[in-house]
Amino acid sequence: MRSTAVTIPVLRLQGVIMSGGTALRPALSLPTTAGLIEKAFASDAPAVAVVINSPGGSPVQARLIYKRIRDLAAEKKKYVHVFVEDVAASGGYMIALAGDEIVVDPSSIVGSIGVVSSSFGFVDLLKKIGVERRVHTAGKNKAVLDPFRPERKEDIERLKALQLEVHDTFIDMVKERRGTKLKNDPDLFTGLFWSGKKGVELGLVDSLGDMRETLKARYGDKTQLKLITQTRGLLGRFGLFGSRAGAPADLFTGAAEGLMAAAEERALWDRYGL
Repeated sequence: MRSTAVTIPVLRLQGVIMSGGTALRPALSLPTTAGLIEKAFASDAPAVAVVINSPGGSPVQARLIYKRIRDLAAEKKKYVHVFVEDVAASGGYMIALAGDEIVVDPSSIVGSIGVVSSSFGFVDLLKKIGVERRVHTAGKNKAVLDPFRPERKEDIERLKALQLEVHDTFIDMVKERRGTKLKNDPDLFTGLFWSGKKGVELGLVDSLGDMRETLKARYGDKTQLKLITQTRGLLGRFGLFGSRAGAPADLFTGAAEGLMAAAEERALWDRYGL
C-alpha cells in the first residue's frame, strides 16, 4: 500500500471515429484528441487511464489514435489502463488495443473485428422527382460507387478487395497486442461482437471491473483520478470561427451532408442496441 496519494490522469474517448466533426456533432479523430493525449501523458503519474465508449468508424483515425497512445506510452514509460463503458467495437476496439490492460463491464460490448462500408443509394429517388444526375470525369474510375448512380459489379469487387486489406491490418494488430491471450475461436475475426464477460473468455479483454476499483487496488486507496479536459476559448466554444456560411446552395448541401452523417452515426450506435 502506497503511503502517498497517486493521481492518475483519465483520458475519455467517446463517440464515433471520423475525420471532421463539429461542436454540435463531435467526433473522435487524431486532430481532436492529440492535445488531450499529449496532456494525459505529460504528468508524473506512473500510468494513464483511457476510458472508451465508441462503436467504431474510420479505421485510419482509430489506428492513428492507437499509435499516438502507444508511442507516448513507450516514450514516457507509462502503463496504459483501458476501461470500456458501453461499447468498444470495431475502431473502438482497435483503440482499446493500445491498453496494456483492458477492463470491461460484464455488459460492455467488445469485438466486431471487421470492416464495413455503408452508404445510401438515391437512383430511384432521382427518377421519382425528375432529376438527372450528370457526372463528367477524366479517368473511368473517378465516380466509383456514386450513390446517385447504379452500382457496378466491378466497383463492388474493388471495394471488397480494399476491405480485406484493411481487415488484415486490423487482425494483425489484435494478434500483436493480445498475443497468447487470444483463444482459438473461429468467429474471432468475422466481425461478431460479444459481451464484456464473453470477451474475457475469448482473450479480447483482460478482466471485469470498473476504473475506480481497479486503480485503487493497483495504486492504493488514496489514488485520485483527474479527468483530462481541453481548454477552449469563448470564440471556439460558441463556434464563431469554422462555421459554414455561404450561398443557399452551400447551406443546402451542408445540411444534406449533415443529415446523412448523422444517420450513419446513429446506425453505428443502433447496431449495438445503444
